[in-house]
Amino acid sequence: ELGVERRFVPESCPRAVRPGDFVRYHYLGAFPDGTRFDSSYDRGSTFNVFVGKGQLIAGMDQALVGMCVNERRYVKIPPKLAYGSEGVPGVIPPNAVLHFDVLLIDLWNSEDEVQIQTYFKPEKCPRTVEVSDFVRYHYNGTFLDGTLFDSSHNRMRTYDTYVGIGWLIPGMDQGLLGMCVGEKRIITIPPFLAYGEDGDGKEIPGQASLVFDVVLLDLHNPKDGIAIENQLVPESCERRSQTGDFLRYHYNGTLLDGTLFDSSYSRNRTYDTYVGKGYVIAGMDEGLLGVCTGEKRRIIIPPHLGYGEEGRGKIPGSAVLVFDIHVVDFHNPSDSVSITVHYKPSNCTVLSKKGDYLKYHYNASLLDGTLLDSTHSLGKTYNIVLGSGQVVLGMDMGLQDMCVGERRTVVIPPHLGYGEDGVEGEVPGSAVLVFDIELLELVSGLPEGYMFVWNGEVSPNLFEEIDQNHDGEVLLEEFSEYIQTQVETGKGKLAPGFDFEKIVKNMFTNQDRDGNGKVTAEEFKLKDQEAKEEHDEL
Repeated sequence: ELGVERRFVPESCPRAVRPGDFVRYHYLGAFPDGTRFDSSYDRGSTFNVFVGKGQLIAGMDQALVGMCVNERRYVKIPPKLAYGSEGVPGVIPPNAVLHFDVLLIDLWNSEDEVQIQTYFKPEKCPRTVEVSDFVRYHYNGTFLDGTLFDSSHNRMRTYDTYVGIGWLIPGMDQGLLGMCVGEKRIITIPPFLAYGEDGDGKEIPGQASLVFDVVLLDLHNPKDGIAIENQLVPESCERRSQTGDFLRYHYNGTLLDGTLFDSSYSRNRTYDTYVGKGYVIAGMDEGLLGVCTGEKRRIIIPPHLGYGEEGRGKIPGSAVLVFDIHVVDFHNPSDSVSITVHYKPSNCTVLSKKGDYLKYHYNASLLDGTLLDSTHSLGKTYNIVLGSGQVVLGMDMGLQDMCVGERRTVVIPPHLGYGEDGVEGEVPGSAVLVFDIELLELVSGLPEGYMFVWNGEVSPNLFEEIDQNHDGEVLLEEFSEYIQTQVETGKGKLAPGFDFEKIVKNMFTNQDRDGNGKVTAEEFKLKDQEAKEEHDEL
């Protein structure tokens, strides 16, 4: 009788040999005394055959039925189920009992199809693989017995290919269809949908079933454009970005599987660029159009609008990119100062002009609302002479034509503010500034070019009045004391907002033509004559 001893049975046996199946197995053939007459191991290849179709001796045809892949059986075959009374001349004597130690390596049927077992699927699956899509995936490739023949993980590089157009073996073309990014599945492929009778000539033998453990990392189609997902759009959006605008934004850049490759947040600095002019990748150029300040959006960029087949740095070739952006501000180089008046007193007759001395409170912030500075927190006003360069040009413009008590918001583009460099530790480069201003006091200035004016008629004996000791020379001390007296008695007025000593010294230097530290009557008169012609301060 046929004897079958199951020496090893794997815990998992999803499928057992049935008549009509094709099997690949290793064996050792010996006589009862232990003498070996044949071995597949010696030939370095499995024995490949259909079961139950008369291609084997009857005893082996029967013994293989019910076996699992990786099962090991010890088979005793009597002569009547082997080579009988004739034997095989020179190899197997007549009426020989044969012993076979059999290990099943592979099993398939000509009616098999690709088998797919999904063992992980993301909760969100907005898109699945279709014919003509381009995918990037990792895989481990094994035979049915678990022997590894290839792995993209070992090469530390994804396998990148089109699906459904013949770039892959047919079984893999089928097995990848319908996958989501992040999905993990086991794809089992019979040899007639893989490398067939000949194998690949390298690691894969002929008639081998293949098992691929696949995780899909990326997916796109060459016809794809960018995709935009709005995550947060401010209720108030007075302006949207256009071609030529300059944007400052934060971003996290990831691959489709969530792998982070870059982040502006980690550098603690926004990414600043022009939009629509080719300064950034084409997909980002497009994705940044139409945004509001404060908006958050996700921009998904296919590789042909990103870094293409070659990739860049941490970005692999043919990678879909996902940017989660937060727009901090934007402006256009043609922008001027924007003024919004919130309150204006009814008796608004005196308006600020160049040369006026102003005292005002302000809150300074960025467009996204980040507070930069506030005079309220300091408990004192900010005091300037309007138009004298004591503040940025945009503020000089924004404070014009204002009356005491008025409140306004002044928005200043960076080219009229602190420019590309900003103020280290205080104002970012290329930042749009927002000032909420309240004018508290206005002291009218002098006509342009004047630092001192008389409130009445000028004395015809002006030099003699200044020269108190009547020595024909006026020193700085005498000059300073005289001017101070005129201001205190209301006869003269100095330009407001400037240091008294500096103004007086400047006036004295203008009169001291020879630079000897003294002003004579001749110099004074000569200078007095020039003053009448050139509108000098005296």
